[in-house]
Amino acid sequence: MKHRARKQWGQNFLKDSNLLNKLVALIDPKPEDLILEIGPGKGALTKKLSQKVSKLTAVEIDERLYSTLASQKELTNCTFINDDFLQTSWSEYGFGSQGIRVVGNIPYNITSPIIFELLKNRSKWKDAHLMVQKEVADRLAAKSGGKEYGRLTVMVQSQADVEKLISIPPDVFVPKPKVDSIFICIKPHSRYEMDKNMYARFDAVVRAAFGQRRKMLRNSLADFDLTKVKSIDFDRRPETLSVDEFVLLSNKIGWINPVEIPS
Repeated sequence: MKHRARKQWGQNFLKDSNLLNKLVALIDPKPEDLILEIGPGKGALTKKLSQKVSKLTAVEIDERLYSTLASQKELTNCTFINDDFLQTSWSEYGFGSQGIRVVGNIPYNITSPIIFELLKNRSKWKDAHLMVQKEVADRLAAKSGGKEYGRLTVMVQSQADVEKLISIPPDVFVPKPKVDSIFICIKPHSRYEMDKNMYARFDAVVRAAFGQRRKMLRNSLADFDLTKVKSIDFDRRPETLSVDEFVLLSNKIGWINPVEIPS
């Protein structure tokens, strides 16, 4: 039965076989790899990856698509879970403690929540190859000083490296989205060691700075104690600070009204 894309889940299915082969080459799966696929859809990429890896688990929210995929006997090394990725536990994927490689054609309307969910569990996976909206990819991989550089950039790059791999036009999807896409690779790093309290302060500083991005830092960070920070010029605007500088700033800045950190 032909599946009609459901708008509420942002479904856009890849149809171009040549592009799918390019994506597989960019992912470069090895026989020993364990793949977690977010939103396999009709399984076009799933089928190609399953031929190259030992195990693939895919999370699909659409019950009709899930049922179709789960019934395909040739996908013997694949496990399908009918659920919302943002609501599932990593223990359900059946990979144990081994490093996972994540793949996904991500719905545009929930790209940021999915990326933050991945980063929250970044010790569990090695890399993530994701199809995202071009605008989001530009923000994720932005350098300081540009208009794309913002809170999302700093929060993600404080925990992972982001690389734009290949641009994707709308006409390779069914239905066609109204925007271009980019296939990106995200790899976790540990350049900045932050415990829960440190991360909460970092998040608060970045959020406050970009909450009023046209203002100088001394104004947007007026709720913080800046007296111990000597290496940052607070006449600067937030988009001019590198990720390194935001980490340095949050390490030295003080709370005026300390917040309670959730346990």
